[in-house]
Amino acid sequence: MILKNLFFHIHYCKYRKFDATGEYSKTITRTLQHHELILVTGGKGSITLERKKYPIKGGMLLYIGPDVLHSMKIDVEGPGCFFSVHFSFVLVSFNDGSWAINDRVQRVPLQPVQALQDSYSIQDAFKKLTDSWNAKLPGYEFVARTLLEGLLIAIYQNTQRQNQNYGASLKVEKIIDFMHENINSKITLTELSELTQLSPTYLSRAFKEATEYSVIEYFNKMKIDKAKELLIEGGKKVKEVAGALGFSDEFYFSRIFKKIEGVSPSEFYSKNVHGD
Repeated sequence: MILKNLFFHIHYCKYRKFDATGEYSKTITRTLQHHELILVTGGKGSITLERKKYPIKGGMLLYIGPDVLHSMKIDVEGPGCFFSVHFSFVLVSFNDGSWAINDRVQRVPLQPVQALQDSYSIQDAFKKLTDSWNAKLPGYEFVARTLLEGLLIAIYQNTQRQNQNYGASLKVEKIIDFMHENINSKITLTELSELTQLSPTYLSRAFKEATEYSVIEYFNKMKIDKAKELLIEGGKKVKEVAGALGFSDEFYFSRIFKKIEGVSPSEFYSKNVHGD
């Protein structure tokens, strides 16, 4: 599942605090028809998901998918508090010039319960999301969707740092910087292997785990993003754009462009410049 292909609908989000006032029950048992993300910021307790019980405390992230019976209990000895967001999503794709929507229920690729090594960025993203939602300013639903995407990216990056070798993660970033610097050239896996001092096999695996793309797919995508800019704003012909981005074969460039964008470079230009 690629995050860029998801379109979100937020049902609601909230910051809750369980204390002596009794405003909220200290035990919640339910089954949802949508998704919920919870960041525990204080207190202690437990959550039971599909008959498995997990201890929870500040700095833990919980993910509850649709149709999952769960029960969360907050320890009465101290106030429990957490951020939560309830949402649904569909998969949206654009291929060969056509849009496709898949609303089949799927789970977000997250563990049900995980302890975050550094929850500050996640907490900050949650706070911005709930503040925007509660303020209800004009356009708040669009803003909230954007902030939810940012939250999920922050969670994804945090999880990647915890699951991957941190040194390898830094080298992936180094490769991407190198791609930016050499967007007009060709690069090889051997060249990147020498740059990072990683074997081609390990480099390819680490890169795909971090980006969900192969090295070549990612570099081509960067090139096509730049090509769209040059076609619309640079006043260049397709052959000139291909040459400027290191493609010696104009027709190969056009095939890559159509594979990524769903239309040929000339069709893209006509639709976006002339409105044909």
